[in-house]
Amino acid sequence: MKVLFAGTPAVAVPSLERLVADGHEIVAVLTREDAPTGRKRVPTPSPVAARAAELGLPLIHANRIDGAAQDAIRRAAPDVAAIVAYGGLVPAEALAIPRHGWVNLHFSLLPAWRGAAPVQHAIIHGDEVTGAVTFALEEGLDTGPIFGTLTEAIGPDDTAGGLLGRLAVGGGVLLAQTLAGIDSGRLVPVPQSGDVSHAPKLGLQDGRVDWSQPALAIRRRINGTTPEPGAWTTWNGQRLKVGPVRPEAGELGLAPGEVMIVPGRSPQVLVGTGSHAVRLDSVQPAGKKLMSAADWARGLGGAPASAGTATKVVFE
Repeated sequence: MKVLFAGTPAVAVPSLERLVADGHEIVAVLTREDAPTGRKRVPTPSPVAARAAELGLPLIHANRIDGAAQDAIRRAAPDVAAIVAYGGLVPAEALAIPRHGWVNLHFSLLPAWRGAAPVQHAIIHGDEVTGAVTFALEEGLDTGPIFGTLTEAIGPDDTAGGLLGRLAVGGGVLLAQTLAGIDSGRLVPVPQSGDVSHAPKLGLQDGRVDWSQPALAIRRRINGTTPEPGAWTTWNGQRLKVGPVRPEAGELGLAPGEVMIVPGRSPQVLVGTGSHAVRLDSVQPAGKKLMSAADWARGLGGAPASAGTATKVVFE
């Protein structure tokens, strides 16, 4: 069966690699155009484009599946299209090109978390289990019938990046198996059932930490926005990116956002919340690299790094 693969970010690369490894004939790879990156804004191929070039696969670059892109897809003559985080809508005209349609790998247990950021929302909202599905793409937002499903537990330390990495690998296997089942005629999709929830794309403000929230909610917010769009707070009028936190037993008498440095060989940085304190492990000040919270605390002018009392530092 001839396959058109559509995808753009790194999370789609394991699926492409799995399809190639399993012997599927990739007639073309559709990905977004080179985007400027870094301080010098150098045009850079997408991770999928770079890997496809390494594999010697023909590329179709398009930010929109317009008439020109559709003509390129027709020339490739795929039997089916597999899509993983391409980053653009597939119009009805394009949906009709492959005789077996388009198969979408989505990183949630649909109909839960339809949309662009399913893994992030699952963590932020405290889900204990998530997964991935393959479904028949249609014009509605993630509404098509389901071909296959895998499940994955969400641990308390899981970040969106780590969990998505696991799902990307398992999802690649699921996608390859789905295409094999379609090719053999054994696999028939079934309609979605259950409660619908939505997972819109997260922006910068979604990563802002509200220290008046309970510690568990803060932990989930930080985990769910790590690494993108990034969790942050403000200190001295500047944005300070923060890494994952761990709840600490006891109230410690810290007000929300108030910082305490606990002395020792490896000083601990504790922050008050709406319930009990959390331990902060890493931060990234504006214009600097990621560093340990202890190293950041040592560099604070006048901060009593060995006093074990609340400092003058308060996150906003």
